[in-house]
Amino acid sequence: MSDAIKHECGLAFIRLRKPFSWYQQQYGTVLWGLNKLYLLMEKQHNRGQDGAGVAAVKLDVEPGYPFMNRLRSANTGAIADLFRQIGEEFNDLQKYNPDIAQHPGLLKGHLSFLGELLLGHLRYGTQGRNNVEFCHPFIKRHTIPARNLALAGNFNLVNTEELFESVGVEPGAFQKQSDLAALMEVLHHFLVEADEAAPGATDILNVLRKAIPLFDGGFHVGGITGNGTGFVFRDAHGIRPSYYYINDEVIVAASERAAIRTAFNVAENEVQELMPGQALVAWPDGTYVIEQVVPAKERKACSFERIYFSRGSDEKIYKERQQLGYNLSKPVLEHIGYDLRNTIFSFIPNTAEVAFYGLLKGAEHYLNQIKIERIQSWGADVDPERLTEMINRKVRMEKIAIKDVKMRTFITEDASRSEMVQHVYDITYGTVRRGEDTLVVIDDSIVRGTTLRESIIRMLARLEPKKILVVSSAPQIRYPDCYGIDMSKLGDFIAFSAAVELLKERGQESLLQELYNECVSLHERNELHTRNVVKSVYKTFTNEEITAKIAQLITPAGLDIPVAVIYQTIEDLHAACPGNLGDWYFTGNYPTPGGNRVVNKAFMNYMEGKNARGY
Repeated sequence: MSDAIKHECGLAFIRLRKPFSWYQQQYGTVLWGLNKLYLLMEKQHNRGQDGAGVAAVKLDVEPGYPFMNRLRSANTGAIADLFRQIGEEFNDLQKYNPDIAQHPGLLKGHLSFLGELLLGHLRYGTQGRNNVEFCHPFIKRHTIPARNLALAGNFNLVNTEELFESVGVEPGAFQKQSDLAALMEVLHHFLVEADEAAPGATDILNVLRKAIPLFDGGFHVGGITGNGTGFVFRDAHGIRPSYYYINDEVIVAASERAAIRTAFNVAENEVQELMPGQALVAWPDGTYVIEQVVPAKERKACSFERIYFSRGSDEKIYKERQQLGYNLSKPVLEHIGYDLRNTIFSFIPNTAEVAFYGLLKGAEHYLNQIKIERIQSWGADVDPERLTEMINRKVRMEKIAIKDVKMRTFITEDASRSEMVQHVYDITYGTVRRGEDTLVVIDDSIVRGTTLRESIIRMLARLEPKKILVVSSAPQIRYPDCYGIDMSKLGDFIAFSAAVELLKERGQESLLQELYNECVSLHERNELHTRNVVKSVYKTFTNEEITAKIAQLITPAGLDIPVAVIYQTIEDLHAACPGNLGDWYFTGNYPTPGGNRVVNKAFMNYMEGKNARGY
């Protein structure tokens, strides 16, 4: 994605089902669980670069000794920083007692994170600041073990104020900035209530049944309690991804299937998806249950997981991204008049590479059909030289753009900053015939269009192609997200800006004020959640009209090389990714009422000139 946006976090949960001596005997190390936690987190490092954290709970600890520990880091390379600290503690213990690793029980008593329950998290901050205090897991401590709770998750909630009110908590300055703080207060409230009703026999399933219906958002949450209960649960629409793997040694859950497969070397069919509204609970005795804690609703799994966010090493995601590119080959071929002789295909950035392969396959499929038809038309009169030329004809592809190391501007002056931003990417000179070749580049999606206009288009223009065609494997992003992706300001979207420009050009700008007045009225009646008012901004125009305006907006001033844009259609997106139909950022069809409230609030902020989040 050329426009960097922050998105879904990563979760890792491990419950060891054997004594530590088992792992010592089977794998030669008592640290097997911690090693697997590190792998799970490292294989999901794409899901969080603002910080990381781990928590551990030890079972059957003597009274007076710590049984729950937590470590967090907001440093660069946070995962490595966490496990460096854990490793240093282990190494220090070995200095004093070189044989301690051969005595699992002794080591468990001295190594803080040698616990049977492990919880890891990678943070992409969408709320709060990038301080370590905002890194998950959060913990609640209590003198009664069962009332100690550590929580981490991949989620956004849009009703945090209501959640605090529901449990009678007046949030402090810190809590107001964190939806995890609200989620923690609600879960802990019901946890304490359950323990008071049945001391020592808390049923976490009943706690979840009471708490989860109160949460408006998309979520995949993991937790561990001080008495040794571990759990993972998923929202009723399945917005956020959740996968698990269980054998007689371990219970594992994570945000990505491929991470589990790699860390534990298991086949695809051995890793299961936790379905919408379900919870996986690992009891203190090592048994487990998977139960429907809230009724499943219409599945709306985030389509951006397949387009961009999840790692492409998952075989299904890899195929789906190729299909997204393949879907675009026909409209691209039509746009260039099927002139493959004078067209070069490439991709920007590297994350669009898999979709690029699909686009190439579509172009190659067309070219191969042409070859067959031409050769058949020659009949028996085949000239060897002409046949060789036809067979050797290829779709032209080049590595046009190279992303340099992240460039930091040392001067804050706007003109200087703009000049530096142009050089985030570099080009491969000599790949394009000046004034002859059309240059087709595919991107995962176009969010703000800023990087395209200020850097990529300017850079490509230095090659002096006949035309630049930007292809997006995602449809037009028109609406804010409030379920995990950091896209909550309408003014940031190039599609919204294009619609506003079209309204101005056609003398229909008054529609914006009318819609704003409607939002204010809904807000006064506490009905802002009832419908998406912003849909009316787009209704007047066709997709093609908005796309054409976007092409104008991403064209740098003074550039005389034509720039065009082609977007994926909603229909083709759903065909390519049939299991992930969540498309509210494209269609405005939010799965929960909170989504409508967020988009309308974002529009009000835009009209009032507020550079603020919609939730």
